[in-house]
Amino acid sequence: MRYREKIYRDYEKTSRWTAFRVKIDTTDLLIRARFDLSGKTGSIVRRLRNDLLDHISRNESFLTSLTPLPCEEGCPEIAALMHRAAEKAGVGPMAAVAGAIAEITGRELLSDTTEIIVENGGDIWLSVIEPVTIKIFSGNGHFADSLSLRIMPDRTPCGICTSSGRMGHSLSFGKADTATVISPDAALADAVATETCNRVTGEESLTPALEYAMGVEEISGVVIVYRDKLAAQGQIEFT
Repeated sequence: MRYREKIYRDYEKTSRWTAFRVKIDTTDLLIRARFDLSGKTGSIVRRLRNDLLDHISRNESFLTSLTPLPCEEGCPEIAALMHRAAEKAGVGPMAAVAGAIAEITGRELLSDTTEIIVENGGDIWLSVIEPVTIKIFSGNGHFADSLSLRIMPDRTPCGICTSSGRMGHSLSFGKADTATVISPDAALADAVATETCNRVTGEESLTPALEYAMGVEEISGVVIVYRDKLAAQGQIEFT
């Protein structure tokens, strides 16, 4: 399959942001910060990937399980975050991998920049000191190019993670164009977005899917796009 650049990404440099990309194997990050921190980012990502690969080599079901698994004592930080998120969301731990990598990377880089946005396959962790607008890319459907969230500084750091039953390579059993979840915990937002999308099978399932997501502790907002329908609940500000 020929690689195609992610069309939702914008690398434009502004007075506020320097954008840079770090790609290591299957991990592909777009980061906005005050400065280019690609060298440090690469070191962080390599360490996280090595920790995960080592954990998987000793716990093969971690990679394939679609349900929560017990967290072994002494497992690496990233695996512990993913186990915790999976338990709360009711999914397998790999459903939280993109959010977990984004959050740990962002937190470690924050010592070198006043603001940062880390995007990993459409899953975001951010910490800002001024308001920021985050666009929800929902493909070419009814809400294409029209959905954006306004995130205020006092709501960060937080994770904003999206799952889709129609786009991307991640495993999904649902039919939502997008299910976007906001939480202070990006790994949890990622896992809950996965399960929220899984629960969307038609228009009649939108309300139950919202109720599921908002029923998970630490989830502050959810937005679901299904064809020409939009459902949202929680602390959501559209712009």
